[in-house]
Amino acid sequence: MSEKNPGAAIPAEKTVLALDTSTDMLACAIGRVGADGSVTVLAARDHMCRRQANVELVTTAQRALTEAGLSMGDLDAVLVGRGPGSFTGVRIGIATTKGLACGAGLPLYGTSALDAMAWSAHAAGARGTLAVAGDAMRGEVYPGIYELDEAGAHRTFPAETVSKADACVTAWAGRADAAELTLTGNGLVKYRARFEAAGLTSFLPEEAWYPTGEGLLRAAVEAGVFDGPAAQPGDPALVLPIYTRLSDAEEAERTRLGLKKPASVELTGVDDALAGIHLQLRPMTVNDTAAVAALEAAAYEDAAHTPWTEKMFYEELSQPGRSWWVAHDQGTVIGFAGGVLAGADFEIEEVVVDAARRREGIATRLVARVAYDAQMLGASTVSLEVDEKNEPARALYGALGLTEEGRRPGYYPAAAGEPAHDALILRAPLPLAADAVIATGRPEPAPSIRPWPIVPGERTPEAAAALAAAGPLILTIESSCDETAMAVTDSHGVVCASVVATQIDFHARFGGVVPEIASRKHTEAIVGVFEETLARAGEHFGVDTLAPADLAAVGVTAGPGLVGALVVGVAFAKGLCAAADLPLIAVHHLEGHLMANLFETSDLEPPFVASIVSGGNTMLVHVRAWGDYVLLGATIDDAVGEAFDKVAKALGLGYPGGPVISKLSAQGNPKAIHFPRAMMHSGDYSFSLSGLKTAVITYIEGENRAGRAINLPDLAASFEAAVIDVQVAKAVTAVEETGVADFCVGGGVAANPGLRAAYKAALTQRGVRVTVPPMRACGDNAAMIGIAALRSYNAGSFSPLTLDADPNAALGTWATPDAPVPPTWTVQK
Repeated sequence: MSEKNPGAAIPAEKTVLALDTSTDMLACAIGRVGADGSVTVLAARDHMCRRQANVELVTTAQRALTEAGLSMGDLDAVLVGRGPGSFTGVRIGIATTKGLACGAGLPLYGTSALDAMAWSAHAAGARGTLAVAGDAMRGEVYPGIYELDEAGAHRTFPAETVSKADACVTAWAGRADAAELTLTGNGLVKYRARFEAAGLTSFLPEEAWYPTGEGLLRAAVEAGVFDGPAAQPGDPALVLPIYTRLSDAEEAERTRLGLKKPASVELTGVDDALAGIHLQLRPMTVNDTAAVAALEAAAYEDAAHTPWTEKMFYEELSQPGRSWWVAHDQGTVIGFAGGVLAGADFEIEEVVVDAARRREGIATRLVARVAYDAQMLGASTVSLEVDEKNEPARALYGALGLTEEGRRPGYYPAAAGEPAHDALILRAPLPLAADAVIATGRPEPAPSIRPWPIVPGERTPEAAAALAAAGPLILTIESSCDETAMAVTDSHGVVCASVVATQIDFHARFGGVVPEIASRKHTEAIVGVFEETLARAGEHFGVDTLAPADLAAVGVTAGPGLVGALVVGVAFAKGLCAAADLPLIAVHHLEGHLMANLFETSDLEPPFVASIVSGGNTMLVHVRAWGDYVLLGATIDDAVGEAFDKVAKALGLGYPGGPVISKLSAQGNPKAIHFPRAMMHSGDYSFSLSGLKTAVITYIEGENRAGRAINLPDLAASFEAAVIDVQVAKAVTAVEETGVADFCVGGGVAANPGLRAAYKAALTQRGVRVTVPPMRACGDNAAMIGIAALRSYNAGSFSPLTLDADPNAALGTWATPDAPVPPTWTVQK
C-alpha cells in the first residue's frame, strides 16, 4: 500500500497517527511517511460513525495502534483533519488530538478534510477534474475543484470557502468543462439530485465520498505540512479548525452595522456606578464614527499624520472585508482599531487609544480582536506599519508576535533638523502568538511560543521530595460554558494551580454567551491553559513545569452545560489520558459548585440544603450525603444569571450583567419600583424569572414612551430585591422542612453581595450556618472540579475512554457517595 507523492519532501521517516471526525466517517489510520514522500498504511480503522465520534475516536485510535503492533511511544507525530465540516465534529477531532499530542509530547499537524476527500477519489480511480462538495449544513456546501493525475490530487483553489448549494450547482453546471467533471463529497448525500437536474451526471460511488485516514496522510504530504515552505511548527496550540464563516450571531452583528441608532431611554445615576467595571470591547458601528474621528484627531494633534474624518470611517464600515472594534467605558469611546482584508493578509490600518487610558492593555485587546476577525475572514497573516521610533507600539506588536519584514525609508516626517523616520512593516501568522489581557488582569492563555514539545528541566532533590510528599496529583478541566479552566490538586486537598481563561470580550457584544463562539474559543485556548496550569503547578513545587507523567489522573466536567463547549474539554481529557496512560474521572459541573463551599467551610458535611444560582441554573437541592442529592425545585424558565444578563442588555449595560447591576443596586432604593415576586407563594420550590425580566423591560419601554428618565440605581436595586426575596423565601422554607443545620450557595450568582447577605440574615437568626464560597470560587473554575475528582480517585471510580459529554446530566451523575473528603482544602495559586 505504498505510493509516492511528489512534492514536499520529509527529511526523515515518520510514523503518524491520522484522525478525522469532520464528517459521518470516522477516519483513522497509522501510516509511515517516508523521506521521499511515500505513504505506507500500517493500520486503518475508517468507519461510518454518525454522532458518535466523541464516544469512539480514542478507542478507535487505540485499536489501530494495536493492529499496527505499536504504542503511543512509537509515534513520531499526530495528524488531524481541520475541516471544513461539522462544527462539533471538527472540534472533537482537534481537541482529542491536542490531548494526544500534549499527553505524549508529540507534534500535531493539521490538514484539510476536503483535500482528504479528493485523495479518497484518487484511491477510487478518479482522474481528471474532480469537483468536491462537502456538506456544510444549512443548505450549503464546501466546494473545491481538484486536478487528479497519476501522481495524486492537486487543489486549484487557495482556501476553503462555503457556498449555497444551489449557487454551487449553478457555478459548476456553467463551467466550460462541466461535462467532464466528476463529482464527489458528502454534500452529495443531500444535494445529488440538484446536481443531476443541472446536467451533471458523473458521480463517484458513495463509499468514496468521505475522507479516510490514508487520504489525510496523502493530503498532508501533498500540502507539505511536515516540511518545506508550508511546513507547520507542530505546536498543538496552533492547530485550529478551518473557518469558512462567522457564527450566526456574528453575521447578524455585521448586518446590524448599517442600522440607525436605536431609540433608548435616558438613564440617570449611572456614572459612578459604572466607573471601572464597564470597560468592554465591541465592533464599531456607524453610530461611533463621530466619537472615533474625535479620538483620532486628538491622538494625532501634533503629528504629521492626517487624521481620518468621520466620513472616511463611515465609508470604511460600509465596505466588505473589514473589521473595526472600539473600546468603550461608560459609553465613551476610549480606543479603536481596525483594518481591511487584502488577499490572504489582513492590513491593520489604525490602532488608537486615548492618551489618558494607555498602558491598560487596551491596544493589545483591540489588536487581538481585530486579528481574530481577520482569521474568521480567511486571512492567514496580519500586518501593519509602525514608526521605528515608536518604542511602546513596537513592544506591543512584538508581544503579539509581529516581526519586521520590511521598511519604508523616511516614511514618517520628523521634527525640524532631524531625519525622517522609517516605517517598519510588521507581519505575523494567524492566529497570533499571544492574546489580550482581560480586564480582571488574569492572563488569557495563548498558543505556546516555546519550542514544542516542552521538556521539563532537571529537578532538585528538594523539588522531588515536595512532589513525592504531595501524593497523587490530579489535573481537572472545566469547559461547560464560556470559561476554559484547569487546575492541579494534590492528595491533601491543596490546589497547586488554578487557571481560568475567560471569553467575556467575545460574548459581550451579544449580551450573552453564544454557544458557537464558546466552543470555538475552548478549542483555541485549551492547550495554552494546559501549559499555563502545569507551569504554575511546577512553580508551586519549585520546578519549571510539571509533565503529564507527574499526574495520577485527569478529571473533567462532562455535564451539564453547552454541548459544543463540553465536548472540547471531554475530548481533550480523553486524548490526554490515552496518551499518558492516565485514568479518566467524569465530574458533574453542579456538584463542583456544591463542593466549592469546602474552600470556605472545610468541615461542611451533609445533610444540608444548597441553592445553586448561575447563568444556566437556579435550583434548591437537599444534599443528604455527598453524592446523594434530591432536587427540591428548579426554575421553569430563565435562571437568575440569565435574568440579570437580559435586563442589563435591555439597559445597554453590557455583559455580563450581574456585576454591573449588583454595583448599581448598592446605591439604589430597593423599594422604589415594585416588580413581581413570581411563584413566591406557589407552595413548591419552583422558580420563574421570565415574568420578572419582562416586567422590567416593560417598565423601561413605558418610561421611554413617556419621556421620563430612569434612575438606574433604583431600577437595579428594585429588580435585584425581587430576585432575592423569592430565592431567600424558598430557601428558608426548604431549610425548615428538611430540618438541616447548614445551608450553602453555589454558582456564579453566589458572588452577588446582596444575595449572600440576605441568605445570612434570614437563616442565621434561625440557627442555621450559612456558607458561601470564596468570591474567586463562585464562577466556573477547575479547582472546584478537583474536589469531586479527588474523591472519585480515592474511591477508584473512573470513567471509560468512551465517555461523552451530557449537556443535560442530572445532579448525581458520576457521583461517588462513599468516598472520603480531605479534612482541609486550600487554594495555593
